[in-house]
Amino acid sequence: MSFLLEVLYNVFMKNENSMLGLFQKLFFNFNARQMKDATLAFKKHLDDGGKMLVAMGGAMSSAQMGITLAPMIKNEKIHAISCTGANLEESVFRLVAHNSYKDYPDYRYFTKQDDEDILNRGERRVTDTSIPEEEAFRVVEPIILKRWKDAEKNGERFFPHEYFYQILLSDELKGKYEGNPEHCWLLEAAKKNLPIVVPGWEDSTLGNIFAGYCKAGEVSPTVMKTGVEYMMYLYDRYTELSKDGPGLGFFQIGGGISGDFPICVVPSIKYDLKKEVRPWGYFCQISDSTTSYGSYSGATPNEKITWDKLTKHTPMFVIESDATIVVPFMFEAILDRYNISEK
Repeated sequence: MSFLLEVLYNVFMKNENSMLGLFQKLFFNFNARQMKDATLAFKKHLDDGGKMLVAMGGAMSSAQMGITLAPMIKNEKIHAISCTGANLEESVFRLVAHNSYKDYPDYRYFTKQDDEDILNRGERRVTDTSIPEEEAFRVVEPIILKRWKDAEKNGERFFPHEYFYQILLSDELKGKYEGNPEHCWLLEAAKKNLPIVVPGWEDSTLGNIFAGYCKAGEVSPTVMKTGVEYMMYLYDRYTELSKDGPGLGFFQIGGGISGDFPICVVPSIKYDLKKEVRPWGYFCQISDSTTSYGSYSGATPNEKITWDKLTKHTPMFVIESDATIVVPFMFEAILDRYNISEK
């Protein structure tokens, strides 16, 4: 019996009305099959004692990915995260300003004047939704600025995500919540002190704000640990998380630096530190980036074999689709929280 048939028997025959069972009944070919097979392999990886890193690009926090990502963290289905600075801060923005976000389902038909009107209303549009500047950026800014200044006063340095952990685990934001705390993936990560890396954090709203305060001399840039230190931190976290079962898996949402940065940890440990390291135990990328000349985000997983990031034995999946549709389906199937009636 093949690997896939074994998984199908063990999962679906016992859970025929589950979300996973629904996958088996509906998804057979093309991207649907890739989604199903990647989900089965994700679940098997965890069931065999492996761990999973999620790399998150795009604007997934603004797209409310936390609704399914937070319970995945809470239920220990995800063990580390790499994300852009935007996804990091926008998880908190959604928490404190959810009711002030506006949706624009007709954005495709906007004129330049329509978008200038949005700007003048103090909103920042991300496709079909907008982040309210005053209710989001300016609420969080003075709270996290105090943490930056306190760190300088005390001679301390922290990673960008650690400052967010500090304010989320304190009482500083309580009473300001507009969103459902159970939908804030960063809050759930803070509770578990989940390992996070945020490469290129400076390319975010609060990263820009931090740079401005540094330029103005109000806070020292030395209070913020750097991207190089994030890689050093990841050396240790990867070694720890990959030691059991099939190792640490890599689940990539979108492309860009949030995926490119952490996947390099394996060859870096091997060639730069000259230490033994286990390869990534699973790989899946969900992206609408197509393969083209020199496009790393659109490259097929085999290319990563040549960089010693994956091996020919690594379960590999590419789902060329919209992550805001695919990821919630996959996460809910893995969480298996719903009983799907036959009726």
